[in-house]
Amino acid sequence: MRVVVTGMGIVCSIASTVPSFTRALRAGRCGIGPVPDPGDGGPRLAALVKGFRFRDAVAARHRLPEETRRSALRAASRSPRPLQMDLVAAMQAFEQAGLHEAKADPERMGLVVAGHNLSSGYAHDLHPKYEDNPAHLPARFALHFMDTDRVGTLSQVFGIRGEGYTVGGASASGNVGLINAARLVESGAVDVCLVVGAMTDLSPMEKRGLATLGAVAGVEEPHKARCRPFDEDHEGFVPGQGAGCVVLESARSAAARGVTTLAELCGYDLKLDANSLPDPREEGEAKVMVNAMANAGVGARDIDYVNAHATATPSGDLAELAALRRALGDSFGRPWVNSTKGLVGHCMCAAGVVEAIATVVQMRGGFVHPNLNLRHPINDDCRLAPGRLRDADIRYALSNSFGFGGFNTCIVLGRER
Repeated sequence: MRVVVTGMGIVCSIASTVPSFTRALRAGRCGIGPVPDPGDGGPRLAALVKGFRFRDAVAARHRLPEETRRSALRAASRSPRPLQMDLVAAMQAFEQAGLHEAKADPERMGLVVAGHNLSSGYAHDLHPKYEDNPAHLPARFALHFMDTDRVGTLSQVFGIRGEGYTVGGASASGNVGLINAARLVESGAVDVCLVVGAMTDLSPMEKRGLATLGAVAGVEEPHKARCRPFDEDHEGFVPGQGAGCVVLESARSAAARGVTTLAELCGYDLKLDANSLPDPREEGEAKVMVNAMANAGVGARDIDYVNAHATATPSGDLAELAALRRALGDSFGRPWVNSTKGLVGHCMCAAGVVEAIATVVQMRGGFVHPNLNLRHPINDDCRLAPGRLRDADIRYALSNSFGFGGFNTCIVLGRER
């Protein structure tokens, strides 16, 4: 059963909608900037969402029924800001998919929230209030600190009554969510499934932990730091705030509802490395790319573009390019390769969904965005895109996501037939 994309939504450091995201990618706009010294030795760079106002963002979805907008305000006006961003991204995707007009059976609609350990920052911020007087904790704290609060809130606003759950795979969570949703559609369990790449609200302790691990840029010399995927001077990733939503559904359902198909999720693979450490493994990464292409029924010569995981960590970038060479063989130098993380930072659990949206946007727009800060490429054989926008005819694309704990994922996206 063919699985297609019919809606997308995003809130991140460089855009608050998919059209503005498209313009930002074309312009090579970067949302990364310095942050005040937290005093804990954590990262000094981040890609933060600025100027987000929940009520205004909900009001902007004026094509949705008034009752849906009222329901969003009732359900989430007092929710943590990350959940509000998730909901706004989902409202955009729901609207683009036409689910408010050409409706689907609520019991045939599913919901997958991609992410785990999402609310540590929220719990940290409330801790002083708890220490002062435990009775001062908000009444809904017991709900808000759980990842499943995102499922409950989103399902309530959109009236989703089919299957729903959260999935996690560290930085690969977004792709894990897309793969699980595709399986729900393929199996016939649902006709339509919203996949929400949830914004991860890191606590200062978690940020410091990532810095201690040596995974984050800008700890030692923040004035020199940049996010530099595939560059010899790469030193680590930059945390990014972001939420994204993709609506997947069967091609038959999309045709029956009479809605536009944006792309097809043609194939995928998800495998573990049997490895609890954060070090990437070339063999496992190559295997999921090969398997995803086989699942999609395409060969290495058919791939026109790769949205790389490429966090700008030295070991990660090197392993991914070696894996890509192994997976593509003689076609290694053919597809364009770039990293959206160079523009929006590493959106953590949401990264896979954000990057799937970036892939579809570039595929439909016929371009690849630049790899920012790429001055000294670590590989001269790979078709990287330094410096500027490039025109590109993209028929099939890979989007990779890898995560601590040995999570390897790859999806294949294709232009609509």
